Amino acid sequence: MAAPNLINIEKHSWKRDDGYELSTDRHRIDFNLIYRCLTEDSYWFSDLTEAQLQQALDASLVIGVYGPDHSMAGFARVVTDCAIFAYLRDVFILPDHRSKGLASWLSLQIRAHPQLKDVTTWMLRTQDAHNVYRKAGYEITKEPDWLMIYKKL
Repeated sequence: MAAPNLINIEKHSWKRDDGYELSTDRHRIDFNLIYRCLTEDSYWFSDLTEAQLQQALDASLVIGVYGPDHSMAGFARVVTDCAIFAYLRDVFILPDHRSKGLASWLSLQIRAHPQLKDVTTWMLRTQDAHNVYRKAGYEITKEPDWLMIYKKL
């Protein structure tokens, strides 16, 4: 049984002059593509199950990146309370669409969503894309010892 959709965010989209589009319409995302990219191409989710991904998507705001031909070019999701905190995660751009500023654009534009524009704290975690997110205004924490994580093994 699928998890209930716990987040009620209005659909929104943004378009660039070059034909790329961001959309929070969850009906447009390609679950199989997302699952394959996260489990085969990411360093953070090699052991993810389909059920775990489905539950995570159901409880998150999803953002699809679509190319000029309307096919999926990338993805991200936001875990949020829509008021104080938002965690941008699982961002990926497919190889044929990289080096076009899409991840920076996504991480900047999603903060303009009408229901997220007043969120005061945004967080993300990256091992290798700091410059991508700096372009969208993110900064490396100056005192990383305040940030703690529990990871179930």
